[in-house]
Amino acid sequence: MGLVREPVQAAAFDQPNPASTSLSARPPAARPTPVAAPRSATSYVPPTDPIGCPKPGVVEAATSLADLHRTIEGCLACPLGPGRLKFVFGEGNPNAKLMFVGEGPGRDEDLQGRPFVGKAGELLDKMIGAIGMKREESYIANIVKCRPPDNRTPTTEEAHVCMGYLRRQIELIQPVVLVTLGATPLRELVGVTEGITRARGQWKRVKVGDRDIPVMPTFHPAYVLRQYTQDVRRAVWEDLKAAKEWIDRPTGS
Repeated sequence: MGLVREPVQAAAFDQPNPASTSLSARPPAARPTPVAAPRSATSYVPPTDPIGCPKPGVVEAATSLADLHRTIEGCLACPLGPGRLKFVFGEGNPNAKLMFVGEGPGRDEDLQGRPFVGKAGELLDKMIGAIGMKREESYIANIVKCRPPDNRTPTTEEAHVCMGYLRRQIELIQPVVLVTLGATPLRELVGVTEGITRARGQWKRVKVGDRDIPVMPTFHPAYVLRQYTQDVRRAVWEDLKAAKEWIDRPTGS
């Protein structure tokens, strides 16, 4: 699918002013039933049963995304598990060429059990549309599959527990390109610690299974909403355009 001219597409995921009634007039979502806070990471003792703590060999043996989902959806292997409302596995085309990896579920995602469904998700949908694709053509997942308290950044320990699940997802999907959204997936999945502002737009690579996958780092949609400038929007557009051009290359080129 060809790309239309940049000025049109760069504006395609423009959002209304945060003060506009189109967003502010929406009634607030119902508050979730309070859940007892899990113990701290230093004192948390994970379960040893195969449901609460799936073994790596069982995870690696999953032959489909549905099988993997069934295998890990009861996971309580880190302190995030006991505090979640819903396990957010990921969603999209199981054969997607383009896969997005974010940080972790937020409040809306925890309520619905789906990735990127809040305001950041609405913007991500528009970002995907700006490169001539639909959300359902891609695959969207996160570094961790349970919401961190107060939407804080997942710890490295929490990310490490979930990393085997994400890597198996990537192995099953076999995307042509990964797009990391923000600093956390860039650091935890790709191992790049230089920061997203410096790294965005610069091709990286990550070894997953027997494949060496190109990675395009870009800003997280939540950051774009906070820093809604022309420069930030154009940067994201350039990053996603590069990812789209990569997956559209003729095979073998």
